[in-house]
Amino acid sequence: MDLVLPDWPTFGFADDARPALAAARQQGKPVALVTIVGLGGGGPRPVGSQMVIGEGILSGFLSGGCLEGDVAGHAQACLADGEPRRLVYGTGSPWPDIRLLCGARIELLMERIAPDDLAVAELLAFRDARRPAVWISDGRRRLCAAQEARPAAWEGAFERRFEPAMRLIVLGADPTALALAWLGAQAGYETTLARPKGPETPPPFEVAYLRDEPGAALQAVGLDAWTAVAVATHEAETDHAALTVALPSPAFYVGALGARRRTADRLAWLRAAGLDERTIARLRTPIGLDIGGKAPWEVAVSVLAEITAVRYARESGSVSMGSPHAKAGAPGARRTRAPAVANTETSDES
Repeated sequence: MDLVLPDWPTFGFADDARPALAAARQQGKPVALVTIVGLGGGGPRPVGSQMVIGEGILSGFLSGGCLEGDVAGHAQACLADGEPRRLVYGTGSPWPDIRLLCGARIELLMERIAPDDLAVAELLAFRDARRPAVWISDGRRRLCAAQEARPAAWEGAFERRFEPAMRLIVLGADPTALALAWLGAQAGYETTLARPKGPETPPPFEVAYLRDEPGAALQAVGLDAWTAVAVATHEAETDHAALTVALPSPAFYVGALGARRRTADRLAWLRAAGLDERTIARLRTPIGLDIGGKAPWEVAVSVLAEITAVRYARESGSVSMGSPHAKAGAPGARRTRAPAVANTETSDES
């Protein structure tokens, strides 16, 4: 087996090793799992980033091209002899000819994963159950456990947390909703487009599709702490039906497309529906960061950017991406403003 990387590294779009590990398991093929376990001096990828390399299986990236080719050669040897490897690139590396232009020192753990590996089976079971899990390995011994029952890592082992896959539910049918659903899927979110009473023919791109009413659609997908909801139906009653289900849920992001001048009426309706002020304050409307554009793709980019910012602010414990409403009742200032020459509001649709 000769592992040669393709000219165009589209394999690096993947940021989750689990689909590749599942594919290897299904195909009965061993793979090399490569994890960044140490990083010094910065770098394009954080500690915990992973790459999966095997026959016909390639996923993830570690440096943006500086060392992936050399790693593939080591992976071929690892698959052949089964021995784990600790590889160091940059300062202190035994391969000084491989230079990291970013000036980083990257330490990798490479391990051979058999198709019947029990730890991988556990990891995939937690993934399917949408439960956070912890992966602990030293290259020879590995285990996977639920986050709440996390065992102590042993000396020489590396620990990595796996969250459930991120999901995006888009409610709507106009070009903006379609652009957001399409972009979300391209960005790696498990995306569902819900269009109540929509056509039986699904949208012309790869997303899940539901024709149920908003409440039923949201409940069918399931709302948990790794789910974002974007409401963009342009119908007040339909929007409200979705928001009354989404806002009290654990979903980490709930946004609604709509004109800023209509926000007060929308919040008043939510109060009348019995939602408390804390719950209402979770709503992000007008939806998306204010980047100055109103075309479908521009709004979609602004919404996905806001979802991403909220996601990482939550994971880091930051308060900088709190509710956009200083008080539940009046829209607050945007976090990012467009240039003064762009006299538009990103998602102030009529």
